[in-house]
Amino acid sequence: MSALDVASIRADFPILKRTVRNDRRLVYLDSGATSQKPYQVLDAERNFYENHNAAVHRGAHQLAEEATDAFEHSRANIADFIGARADDLVFTKNATEAINLVSYAFLNATLKATRNLPLPDGAERFVLNVGDEILVTEMEHHANLIPWQELCDKTGATLRWIGLTDEGRLDLSDTSLFTSKTKMVALTHQSNLLGTVNDIGRIVIAAKAVGALVLLDACQSVPHMPVDVSKLGVDFLTWSGHKMLGPLGIGCLWGRTELLAAMPPFITGGSMIETVSMQGSTFAAPPKRFEAGVPMAAQAVGLSRAVDYLRELGMENVAAHEHELTVAAIAGLQGIEGVRIIGPTDATDRGSAVSFVLDGLHSHDVGQVLDENGIAVRVGHHCAWPVCRRYEVPATTRATFYIYNDLTDVTALVDGVHAAKKFFGV
Repeated sequence: MSALDVASIRADFPILKRTVRNDRRLVYLDSGATSQKPYQVLDAERNFYENHNAAVHRGAHQLAEEATDAFEHSRANIADFIGARADDLVFTKNATEAINLVSYAFLNATLKATRNLPLPDGAERFVLNVGDEILVTEMEHHANLIPWQELCDKTGATLRWIGLTDEGRLDLSDTSLFTSKTKMVALTHQSNLLGTVNDIGRIVIAAKAVGALVLLDACQSVPHMPVDVSKLGVDFLTWSGHKMLGPLGIGCLWGRTELLAAMPPFITGGSMIETVSMQGSTFAAPPKRFEAGVPMAAQAVGLSRAVDYLRELGMENVAAHEHELTVAAIAGLQGIEGVRIIGPTDATDRGSAVSFVLDGLHSHDVGQVLDENGIAVRVGHHCAWPVCRRYEVPATTRATFYIYNDLTDVTALVDGVHAAKKFFGV
C-alpha cells in the first residue's frame, strides 16, 4: 500500500485535470525533466505579485520591506529543508548556473593567481595549475560535465572520469583515479537516465583523502528523498526548483561557509557589492556576492511553498512511494519481449527514473505512440549522451515517477509499450 494518498495529491494539481490527445487522461511520467505545480505553489507566487511585489533589498517603502522579508524567509525555509544555514544558500536561475558558478570560481581564482593579484583568504583552493585534475563520472548530465570540460580547456587542468559497470553503477574499483592532483570531484547523487543512486559517502572519503572538494548534483535527489548536507559531507550541493514542484527559473547552490567566503564572484553588478568607486570595487559577503541584479523573489516564495508541501508529505514517504512504482515499472517492462532496461534492474540504491529501449524501434517511435495514448515520457539522450554511448544505444525512452503517480500510471505505461509493439509490428 502506498505511503501517500495519491488521489488527494492529484486533486492539488490543476494540470492533471486536463485531457490530451483524443481526450485521453494525462499520464504524466516526465517529472525528471520538470514536475507539475500544485495550487499551493501557484497561489503563493501569485499572492506575492498581487500583494508584495517590489525589488528585493532595494527600497525603504513598505512593499520593498515585505518583498525582502518574503524572499529571505524563503531562503531560510529552503535551506532548512536540506539541513543548511540560510547564509550558505545561493539562489541561481537553475542548477546549471549553480554548477557554472562553482566552476567559474576556479577559473577566476586561477586567472587572478596568474597575474599575481590578491585573492580572498582560502581562495588558493580554487587555483588550478597545468596538470591538476577535475574528476567527474561517466553518468553525468551535461550540466555537470561541460562546465568542467570548459574549465579544463581554459586552465590546462585535466578532466578524468569514473566509468560505469554493465549494470549501470559507478565502477569504483580503480581508486587510482583519486590523486594528489585531484582538485574537484563533481558527480550526480542520482542519475537522471539510469536512476542509479550513488554511494556518496564512499566518494567523499576518497576525495577528502587527497584533499579534493566535492560537488554534488542533487537535481534528482532533493525532490525525491531525504537529503541532509550535514550528513553527506560534500562541499557544494546544487539543485533546481522546477523539478520539486516549484517554479521555473530558480535553482539553488549550497556551499560550505568558508568556501563561499573564499570564492570570487561569478556575475557582477548591482546588489552584490560592498563598496564601489571608479578605481575598483569590493564585494558583499555570501550569499549576496553571488546574486547580482534583482533576484527571483516570486520564484523563491513559490519554491518555499513547494518545500512546505513536500515536508508535509514527508520525504521518507515520497521515497517509499516512488520505490513501489519503480519496482512495478521495472517488472512490467521486463515482462515485455524486446524491452531492455538501461540502468540497474535491482531496486536497491535506485531512484524512479526508468529508461529502456525496445528492439526494432527508435525511442522517438515509442514516445509517439505513448503520447497518442496520453502518456508523457521523455525520449532521446536526456542530456547524458556519454551514458547512451557507454551502453551503445542512440537514445532511450524514459519514464520518471513522482508523488502524483500511482500504479494505474505504471499499467498505462506498460500497456502503451505493448501498443507501440503492435502498431509497428515488432
